[in-house]
Amino acid sequence: MSTVHIDRLLDACIKMGGSDLHITVGRPPILRMHGRLRSLETKVLEPEDTVALMKSITPEKNQQELQEHGGTDFGFAFGDKGRFRTAIFRQKGNVTMVLRLIPNELMSFEKIGLPKICAALCRRPRGLFLVTGPTGSGKTTTLASMINYINEILDRHIITVEEPIEYYHMHKKSIINQREVGLDVPTFAEALRRALRQDPDVILVGELRDLETMENAIRAAETGHLVFSTVHTTGCQGTITRIVDAFPIAQQEQIRVQLSTNLIAVLSQALCPLKKGKGRVAAYEFMVVTPAIANLIRENKTYRIESSIQTGKKLGMQLLDDHLWELYDSDKITLEEMLDKARQPSAMLEKAEKKHGSRSEEIRKELENIGPVIGAGG
Repeated sequence: MSTVHIDRLLDACIKMGGSDLHITVGRPPILRMHGRLRSLETKVLEPEDTVALMKSITPEKNQQELQEHGGTDFGFAFGDKGRFRTAIFRQKGNVTMVLRLIPNELMSFEKIGLPKICAALCRRPRGLFLVTGPTGSGKTTTLASMINYINEILDRHIITVEEPIEYYHMHKKSIINQREVGLDVPTFAEALRRALRQDPDVILVGELRDLETMENAIRAAETGHLVFSTVHTTGCQGTITRIVDAFPIAQQEQIRVQLSTNLIAVLSQALCPLKKGKGRVAAYEFMVVTPAIANLIRENKTYRIESSIQTGKKLGMQLLDDHLWELYDSDKITLEEMLDKARQPSAMLEKAEKKHGSRSEEIRKELENIGPVIGAGG
């Protein structure tokens, strides 16, 4: 019986432009390409195949963790071709793996399509810059580009705290020290607490996932550092609500005041497959905290943030639905994709029907395939 080699699978992932490699019992190895899943033409994997593949790349410590906790995560370099962030877990008693390719190349702001003002915000001496969106929306890539921009043009001491480290950065004009949670330091909160004594200018925290990390990140921004992090939320308004709600009620007013003075921007993103050809395009919602928005945060009037974003176009601000419409209208993404990622799908559908009256039949047909998504959030 032929065996499947991990090197060949990783090679195929890089050469074919895959973003993730899925290895699970009962299916051949599967690549996620441009957002869609595609099976490789190899044998269907048996339980012993996935165990052998797991053992060929997993450090002893992680094999132990898999044994004890049923899951483990780590990153590793595949020669100089790329790095993979790996999640291994048990399901139905079998070993399953998902490997996310972290490309070697760091992309420029233009290439990612980031708002121009991001460059100016990266030069700020202090404040909190949040990148938000669901898993797999490209948050890590966006943050790595911002850190690389600072590293190339400014002399700063940058400390990153990640789990695991994804993009490896070299010292350029800045000094950059990357700490991995679980390897170099036990927790995000502990790393942040210690970071303040390590003379940093810029701190990247992989994720604001608990109260203590949020508190420490806000404190770091308050004490004169530029702090970057991610939150699993959609939209700028939702991000602020999510952070405030994580705190006990007695502290919420104080947190709103702290956010209003320390938050400098929120970039919320979603990745959409291109309608024609290969690849994906990012749709952004972007908010720069102006004095007016700072007031809304302080006064707990976050519901008015969206209209402030609409009036802030000259600063590069935009709502997600407006950017999705732009991408759909310029034929870059499908109607289905626009409605799938939109906050107000029913309003977007109405707009599409008005604009393309002659195509409304075609639009309706496309919608029959989508079914009940319309109305969600609309």
